[in-house]
This record gives sequence, structure tokens and C-alpha cells, in this order.
Amino acid sequence: MMPALWTAATGMAGQQENVNVIANNLANVNTSGFKRSMAQFEDLTYTQILPPGVQTGGGDFLPVGVQIGHGTRLSGTVLDLSIGAVRQTSSSLDLFLADAGEARTFFQVQLPNGGIAYTRDGSFKKDGEGNLVTNGGYKLEPPITVPAGTSKVTVGTDGSVLAFFTDNQPPQNIGQIEVASFRNPAGLLALGGNLFAGTTASGQADEGTPGQQGFGEIKSNMLEGSNVKAVEELILLITAQRAFEMNSRSITTADEMLQTTAGLRR
Repeated sequence: MMPALWTAATGMAGQQENVNVIANNLANVNTSGFKRSMAQFEDLTYTQILPPGVQTGGGDFLPVGVQIGHGTRLSGTVLDLSIGAVRQTSSSLDLFLADAGEARTFFQVQLPNGGIAYTRDGSFKKDGEGNLVTNGGYKLEPPITVPAGTSKVTVGTDGSVLAFFTDNQPPQNIGQIEVASFRNPAGLLALGGNLFAGTTASGQADEGTPGQQGFGEIKSNMLEGSNVKAVEELILLITAQRAFEMNSRSITTADEMLQTTAGLRR
């Protein structure tokens, strides 16, 4: 019965981590460009009391064996790259990367340390110097600066940025938005602040122009929301809670059996 206590404890610990992942998903149900995570588990080592295929005394081979598992553990948290709900907005600097199928294209932004991070959150603003920045203040990479006297800014499907002026001057091309894609975007490292960093698992970023093969087009005046579906997360939360309770019940049952065994000596 002692192994059963530890086995059930791994199940409780695993479901606690599962609840942590679900809670983070629900907390970001209204976060622009957020990608939900899914907890994945794997079983632990087995005690091979009788390996399958072992030869018996009569020369026959057992078709099955006796293998006792020792629980589970969290093996990974996988990004769900489905595209979130898209809504129309009144700002021409709200940009949506229209990928086909799943989200593989990302905006590039510059970190304070000079590194590059990636985001699906296209809600850009102008800072005090006219630079296009994220809500967290990170500049687009390559940087784009809106000149003084601009009355309107438009962004084309190919990422070209035009500035229109109040004195009826012809519109001026002030920059080109470059985007990045990854062979395995599920391997990106979440940094917080709607940002991701490339890893060896994601592969190196392939940079290109929006709308080219392998890169999503830019849709202006549109914003991608979170891909979290609250109802589904609540169902997963209930399932995790019940699994936690069942593992707790296993510990209680094993404890009662140990008490009964100990009472036999009286």
C-alpha cells in the first residue's frame, strides 16, 4: 500500500499543475493575441514484477506480464496556436496577422537589451517620439516613426505604412513592417507581456514581408483576441478537480488498508 500513497500523490501534484495552466488561460480570456496552453502528462517508471514474454517453467511464454506503474508527471505545456476571435476596431494601428489555419506569423519587437521578441498582439500605438510601439512600450522591428503633422496612418496588407498629412501633401511611405514565422511555433518561450522568444525547439525565425508565401497578410482596423474559450476551460477545470479528488480518495483508501493491516498484529 505504501507505493499507492506516493503514486496517488503524483496524480494530485499533476492535477494541481493542470489547474495552474487552466487558471492562467482563464485569466487571459481578454488578452489580445493570447495563446492558451494545454498541460500534457506522461507516466512514470514501472516495477517489472513479471516482464511480458517471460518463459514459464513449462517452456511457454507469458502473453502478458505484471507491471506496476508509479504515477504521472507533467511532461510539457503545449501552445494552442489556433487563431483567436477577430474583432473590428476604429484604430488603423490595430493589426491582425491573417494566417491560414493556425498562427505561425508574428510581429517583431525590440527588447530593451537589444534582443528581438515576437508577438501576435497587434494593438500598436505611437509613443512621444512617434515610434510605433506595443502596449508595453516595445518598438516595432524594424522601427517605424510617424512624422509630425501626420493626420492619418494606414497599413497595407503587405505591411507598407503610409502617412497622410494635414496640409494635403501626397502620402509618404514611412516604413515597412517585417514579420517572422517559425517551423515549430509551439516551441517558443513565453516571456510575458504578450511576447515570445525563439528557442532551439522553435527553430530560427524566418523573416519576410506580410502576404508572401508562408507569412500571413496584415489586416488593419482588426485585432485578434485570445483563443481561450471560457466554457471549455471551465469543463477542463471541473475534470481536473474530479481527478484530484479521485487521487485523494486513493490515498485515503491506501491509508485505511494500512490501518487494517497494522491492526492484524493486535
